[in-house]
Amino acid sequence: MNSRTIIINIVRWVLLLFVQVFLLKNMGFYDLSTPFIYVLFLLLLPFNIPNILLYIIAFGTGLTLDAFYDTMGVHATACVVLAFVRISFIAISLNKDAHDDPEPSLSYMGFQWFALYSLLCIIAHHLVLFFLEAFKLSEIGYTLIRCGLSVIFTVLLILLIEFIFYKRTSR
Repeated sequence: MNSRTIIINIVRWVLLLFVQVFLLKNMGFYDLSTPFIYVLFLLLLPFNIPNILLYIIAFGTGLTLDAFYDTMGVHATACVVLAFVRISFIAISLNKDAHDDPEPSLSYMGFQWFALYSLLCIIAHHLVLFFLEAFKLSEIGYTLIRCGLSVIFTVLLILLIEFIFYKRTSR
């Protein structure tokens, strides 16, 4: 990774966490749907990042959010699960030697691949997040509804953000 990529990712991390903590923390739909757009930072990290560094960044991002949300490790666990799903999906769907794209974004990978990638990662993140937050199987229906609505809300916001910053590339 070059210094430009590192600076872009640091700015992206600060911006997304700022928006998440100060704008979206109290935004919700009757406590059923809460957008978590900070996961976009983890989704857009470069392909060539070492797995151990990805896990450390995911854990640190989750701990930072846990500090603001007063949750004890819930976001950190969900972010580490997201990193695992990200690594698995990229390993299955892409040939490491064949791609020269710098990051898994909508601009470089196309809508279909990015939508499936972000949807699977966000579903894994939200399932872990909401089930650890509830920590009761007696509320499984309510937790699944919250998870489903939040997944839809988060994916739509992430796709909207990606379309706003879309760069046309020649593939």
